[in-house]
Amino acid sequence: MTALTRLQSRPAHEQAFSAAGSLMQTYEQLLLGDNAQPLARTFLQAQLQQAADLPQEMPEDLSALQCFVEQHFAEVARQYADYLKARKAGGGRQFFSNKAHALFFLQAVAPTKLVDGAWLYGLLQHWRDPRFDGLMCTYLEELGDGNPAQNHVVIYRRLLAELGLQDSGVIADEHYLQGAIQLALGECADEFLPEVIGYNLGYEQLPLHLLISAYELAELGIDPYYFTLHVTIDNASTGHAHKAVQSVSQLMPLEGDRDEFLRRVALGYRLNDLGQGSRAIIESFDLYGEVLSMLERKRPFGQHMHSDYCRFEGQTVNQWLSVPEQLPGFLTALENKGWIKRHQDPQASRFWQLIEGDGAAMFGVFSPYEKQLLHDWIAGEWTPECPPPAYRRSNQDAVEPVLPLSDPDVQSLQSALKGRAAAEQMQVLIPWLSAQRHSHPAGLLATRLFIELKSSLR
Repeated sequence: MTALTRLQSRPAHEQAFSAAGSLMQTYEQLLLGDNAQPLARTFLQAQLQQAADLPQEMPEDLSALQCFVEQHFAEVARQYADYLKARKAGGGRQFFSNKAHALFFLQAVAPTKLVDGAWLYGLLQHWRDPRFDGLMCTYLEELGDGNPAQNHVVIYRRLLAELGLQDSGVIADEHYLQGAIQLALGECADEFLPEVIGYNLGYEQLPLHLLISAYELAELGIDPYYFTLHVTIDNASTGHAHKAVQSVSQLMPLEGDRDEFLRRVALGYRLNDLGQGSRAIIESFDLYGEVLSMLERKRPFGQHMHSDYCRFEGQTVNQWLSVPEQLPGFLTALENKGWIKRHQDPQASRFWQLIEGDGAAMFGVFSPYEKQLLHDWIAGEWTPECPPPAYRRSNQDAVEPVLPLSDPDVQSLQSALKGRAAAEQMQVLIPWLSAQRHSHPAGLLATRLFIELKSSLR
């Protein structure tokens, strides 16, 4: 789903968690899910301590919760209307300065998007209890009800593949925080049920950045479907935001400590505010800095691969690439030599011609994202006379792919289900609905079977 973002940008809240190493390592261990509960518990406790120091936005009065959510949606709608008015009056994009900027954002938020809904996974064990229906419905809809064309992780993974954004090595460690929180909540859902409910309540509110991102991605020729899908599904009337409000009262203790329950719900709500949010990620983009970082990642592999035929300001390419401190000077030397012509059509630059086009000498050296960085940096203030058309989904985009029944995991799942009673089959199916598995063919099949069995066993 979409992380709750305030209407105004705010600084990230730094995290300190060293029990399991980096956030990426924690994320990956939780995603694998093998004996992950101790790690999940320790990690969550550390994050909840951080969240306790953040300001409280959720109203203390439960009866005011629905009104609070509706007011938030109304304010987001008003601000988005102002945005559209400014754009129609000729104003420029407010989020993405160029396509490379958009690709940077899509890659940075990938660790969160690729575990979409994971915080609710642990509640599937309560499939017989109607009090959990709203939360369970939310999770199953995140999984597309087993339809790969609607499964949120499948959609985002396909988007990354289409854009060539599959190199997780360029994602900053801090961008794994929210995904790790979601995985940890899903792993310890029963123990941290109030926090799961609160996190879900915060995450399912429609943020302004989601609407603007979808609009500007389409302008840049990028499929915004993942984002537009969440605009509709998270509505406060009947969608996930509404179900999130209902779940608070439905799972409130009747005779237990209700104040403590709500305190923990509010604490879980604040988990959404940890780390660098979408707005902060967008604002952190520095095109020149990203170009230099990209070239530094490639420098060790290219420093001995060039001939000594060409020299720039007295040095060969290999000499320029021998130490990282020289990369800014190397780019300047390429400009001085006329190989890079800033603020012009990149096609006019000899350096770009070596990278892109028929017979390009360095064809395949740079990934699509890396090429976009170089293209947009060279282009600078230059804009084409005819901008590329905005993205438009076709009917073909919505065609449901056929599940590969010959897939070995699908066959293994079908074999495991044979001869078992319906209730036993549910226990076989649930692990396939985890964040690691549900977007794979067997996971998609398991989701559909889970929904069918759940309905028949009620």
